[in-house]
Amino acid sequence: MRRSASLAAIAWVCLTLAVAAQTLVFPALTGRVVDQAGLLSAADRAALTDSLAALEAKTTDQLVVVTLTSLQGRPIEDYGYQLGRYWKIGQKDKNNGALLIVAPNEHAVRIEVGYGLEGTLTDAVSRYIIETSILPRFKAGDFASGIKRGVDDIILLLGGEGAGLQRAAAQYAAARVRRPDSDSPLGPAIVFGLLGVALVIFCVMAGGTACRMILQMLFMMMLSSRGGGASEGRSSWSGGGGSFGGGGSSGRW
Repeated sequence: MRRSASLAAIAWVCLTLAVAAQTLVFPALTGRVVDQAGLLSAADRAALTDSLAALEAKTTDQLVVVTLTSLQGRPIEDYGYQLGRYWKIGQKDKNNGALLIVAPNEHAVRIEVGYGLEGTLTDAVSRYIIETSILPRFKAGDFASGIKRGVDDIILLLGGEGAGLQRAAAQYAAARVRRPDSDSPLGPAIVFGLLGVALVIFCVMAGGTACRMILQMLFMMMLSSRGGGASEGRSSWSGGGGSFGGGGSSGRW
């Protein structure tokens, strides 16, 4: 009886991990603005592209705006850093890439930050931009305005003119500490941490052979998920080889 229960529990854990490790399919990197969800007009896309190109010419930093029709069942935090790695946004020797990601069907937005920009475009500043510049406009149904205002703030900061923005973000963060956000969802890192603990417990219950089998399956699934998804074609402009580690902030409306 105990062995049957253990095997059932192991099967549940493996199924959960298999679902989590499904390969994502990413949109094509067709330029500095990838408007898959159709939230921007042609004029908006052209203006944003010019601004982002000017930022790269000035700083070498690469900022990409992407709107998505679906996150494919993933948290935007998970999807975001994998998309940044797949597109290789940012210079390889600097990892100075960032993405502004909007998923209207999931009511989620994220500023994803490459390793090299985490000290400038911090989590606190990213959250401030999202909650004060982007979300109020999204809640009013004005996606184009929210995206443009968020991009303007990020460009100001990366261009070395964001001292005022940094001070405002610090004050905003201090106010949040005094007034905790009780509605914050359970972070995906906590969820996967709990799954990891459950896996260890089930390994102990099942014994050595079953445990090795589960860990081998997990390792193979992780390799397949990190291998990236698929996309159709690329533009003449592309990422420079940068990488991401999950820095940034998210918001929902």
